[in-house]
Amino acid sequence: MNYHKFETVIVGAGGAGLMAALYASRGAQTAVISKLYPTRSHTGAAQGGIGAALGNMEEDHPEWHAFDTVKGSDYLADQDAVELMTAMAPEIVFELEHMGLPFDRTPEGKIAQRRFGGHTNNRTGKPVMRACHAADRTGHMILQTLYQQCIKNNVTFFDEFQVMDLLINEVEGRVVGVVAYEIATGELHVFHAKSVLFATGGWGRVWEVTSNAATLTGDGAAIAFRRGIPLEDMEFFQFHPTGIYKLGILITEGVRGEGGVLINNEGERFMNRYAPTVKDLASRDVVSRAIYLEIRAGRGINGQNYVYLDVRPETVNKYFAEDGVQGPDGKPKQVTAEYLLKKLPDIIDFCKTYLGIDPMQEPMPVQPTAHYAMGGIPTNIYGEVVIDEQNTVLPGFYAAGETACVSVHGANRLGTNSLLDIVVFGKLAGQRMAEFARANDWAPLPQETWEPTQAMLDRIRNSRGKERAARLREELRRLMMDNVGVFRTEALLNDALTKIRELKERYQHIAIDDKGKTFNQDLIEAWEVANLLDIAEVTTVSALARRESRGAHYREDYPQRDDEQWLKHTLAYRQPDGCIQLRYKPVVITKWQPKERVY
Repeated sequence: MNYHKFETVIVGAGGAGLMAALYASRGAQTAVISKLYPTRSHTGAAQGGIGAALGNMEEDHPEWHAFDTVKGSDYLADQDAVELMTAMAPEIVFELEHMGLPFDRTPEGKIAQRRFGGHTNNRTGKPVMRACHAADRTGHMILQTLYQQCIKNNVTFFDEFQVMDLLINEVEGRVVGVVAYEIATGELHVFHAKSVLFATGGWGRVWEVTSNAATLTGDGAAIAFRRGIPLEDMEFFQFHPTGIYKLGILITEGVRGEGGVLINNEGERFMNRYAPTVKDLASRDVVSRAIYLEIRAGRGINGQNYVYLDVRPETVNKYFAEDGVQGPDGKPKQVTAEYLLKKLPDIIDFCKTYLGIDPMQEPMPVQPTAHYAMGGIPTNIYGEVVIDEQNTVLPGFYAAGETACVSVHGANRLGTNSLLDIVVFGKLAGQRMAEFARANDWAPLPQETWEPTQAMLDRIRNSRGKERAARLREELRRLMMDNVGVFRTEALLNDALTKIRELKERYQHIAIDDKGKTFNQDLIEAWEVANLLDIAEVTTVSALARRESRGAHYREDYPQRDDEQWLKHTLAYRQPDGCIQLRYKPVVITKWQPKERVY
């Protein structure tokens, strides 16, 4: 058994974890534990941009950004947190720039910005240029920049360590560390800490078609849930409208920001019908439902479950003229293949590699793909984890990024706000962790640390059952795609819940072939399936209870939003007997009262 002692321990090396580590390290001895090499974290897959009302290309204001975020959330976001995030956005973008992030530039040398879904000029309702970008690899650049800064700041990294448990001193009511499995050796490590932050990302792998990497299995949320910490708003999971057909690989919203349009089998630009003002740049839940409705109506391409995303220059220029989009000279905006290749190099390369299609010559086949968790571990604006309806803080425990729920995304996240979320709240959490480390002494570890984790791993390794992790995982993912996807009903959700619980029972008889210790991916993947099952169950229970449609949660049997009954956050608690109890807490409203959401 291996023992380590750091004042602050960060679990996860994506953008949120690295930003928290950078700021925590300025006042405390800091370690980062990651199941991956840090620059392979999923932040690197974020393509289109980071939202900030810089006003470099046209008039814009942080208050407009805040309203768009609240409206996009279908009024479920906590407005105090939204106002803080959007007010901090310009300074945080300039901070990243000063760290060395190579943003694209205007001819005058300012940070370039592009249009993105749901971001508008609040006076006209038309799309506004708010997304600051580094070509179509903005997340990758943020990840590289922050990792370099952490190395410079002497942050200690434990790469390819899988955290498996959270250590709580029950006497003092305080989190005091984690237990991690070293992938290379199969040994367990105890990390004793004054404070711990989870920045473990999302859980898109619960669904069959997803933009998420294979590593995004909800580890942090599942560990916290099993330790009695509630999960907030788990019924809200975003499907991004444009994943590559069947593969789910993301085609950034930046394609539509640069003028790409969605086309059905009749050659029609169908978003005119669903969002007549902003059209293809409506919020993601609106566009995803529109695509499914077109497919249901028989207007999928060749009768299949996809539509086209067309970014060919002749198509873009045609619709720019139709929409009255102007260039800097006041004339209808025109783009060339060379311009688009410069702005969207990775997307064009993806399509050539995975589809054999050149987007400058042919449209891209796309379908909605499971993309982003709006819910997660509940926190306040400082990243401190809160554990009840009164927002009582659990000392020593923090969360940031997609695994956390602040809540700035409510029922539906706007594009570019995920990268903003991770750097703003990663920074605030890191600062608060350093303050906590200075103000508090060490609390002792609980009597048992590594033993429960070792017993669980031994149970999986030595089981003689007949079930296989891969089979259970694929059955679960298909079930969630069919029953707990873009459209939901009580019958579908009840069926899903029954089958998830059957899968959980079968999981008790799981067995693996690899009995060794070194790089035992068989063992880790079996453990991850338990996380997926827990996340799927709490998502389904939360969705079944919410009898309304709001943002990404669309109930065909309750198609209207019901503010009187459901303008509140869900808190799901795991009971000692394994059952799930739901409680609720109010949404924070400052200046924007709920009203009908149209685009």
